[in-house]
Amino acid sequence: MARIAAIVLAAGRSSRFHAAGEATKLAAKLEGRPIVRWVVDAALASRARPVVVVVGHARGAVEAVLESSLVTIAVNPDFEAGIASSLKVGLAATPPDCDGAVVLLGDMPDVAPRLIDDLVAAFEARPTAQAVAPIRDGRRGNPVLLARTLFEEATRLVGDEGARRLLLALGPDAVTELAAASDVSFDVDTPDDLAVARRTKGEQPDRSG
Repeated sequence: MARIAAIVLAAGRSSRFHAAGEATKLAAKLEGRPIVRWVVDAALASRARPVVVVVGHARGAVEAVLESSLVTIAVNPDFEAGIASSLKVGLAATPPDCDGAVVLLGDMPDVAPRLIDDLVAAFEARPTAQAVAPIRDGRRGNPVLLARTLFEEATRLVGDEGARRLLLALGPDAVTELAAASDVSFDVDTPDDLAVARRTKGEQPDRSG
């Protein structure tokens, strides 16, 4: 049985999201739960271990909403350099006996534990694969699973180059595609995105003001 870690990238600056009173979009509430908690809780409910959360921008706000005793916190002091720097920090924090890691974006609250477990199962079914990516409507999405054999190459990414770019450089035989039953592309980049997420989950708007 493969040992697969989970890496939650939660260090970005949320430059397109400016919620009143929020230091980062990841702390914005969705059904009473911070966005980043949706992702972290999904990882914790999966078989992936350990769960590594990479923090940087608004570190205090992000850590304050986490169950810190259940996750490994990895700090990216260079978060302004882009997502590649956070991926590098997360991979470095992954224990050496892990066969790979599922990389999750901290602003994708629709990711379910089942999807993470299905990625791991797909990897176990084809151990020669270097990566597993969910696919829906003909498009790859997130999260993705990277085998340890890709870690070194992943650390050479720069700027906002993420796992998607890494997978595009691989041959088709190196990537296992997993049909996903749910959306694998929606993320919360703007207040409008958050409003969509709230409507999707049936949250009633706050009319107290």
